[in-house]
Amino acid sequence: MKVIETERLLIRPFEEKDIEASYITNLDAEVSRYTGDGGVVTRKEMERRIKEHVFGDYTKYGYGRMAVEWKDDRNFIGFCGLKYLPELDEIDLGYRFMQQHWGKGIATEAGKAILDFGFSDLNLKRIIALVLPENHGSIRVLDKLGFTFEKEIVEDGQLERQFVKRHN
Repeated sequence: MKVIETERLLIRPFEEKDIEASYITNLDAEVSRYTGDGGVVTRKEMERRIKEHVFGDYTKYGYGRMAVEWKDDRNFIGFCGLKYLPELDEIDLGYRFMQQHWGKGIATEAGKAILDFGFSDLNLKRIIALVLPENHGSIRVLDKLGFTFEKEIVEDGQLERQFVKRHN
């Protein structure tokens, strides 16, 4: 998988060195508040999820969630990327960032780069995003990225809003 570069960010495949920073990010209750998975409670569980799911998606699909760093200092700040959801037969845009980096346009900047990658490099025709209805910040990001509300679904026992963006 390639490294995607934006004005401020490097978006690259996860590496084992990202496990600790990912674990620390997910310990923040505000970061995990709208994830639907309740956050990750142990480092071992974070390691398992990255190794099985993220690395597994790279091997199986050729894409997946990617680590995001500041370009200038190469510090890990979160993730953004695509994930195939077999239960929905859809490809989902997802992102999660350390709270101290919220409100800086990072999710929008990274999301735009990932959408460009999905539509241009992977030739996708549509990408969805699932958001809890109370996650107003992510809904604003999706609006900026050109997503439109499609429907409400129940995923993992929770009501979620499904947004969609189609390739023009």
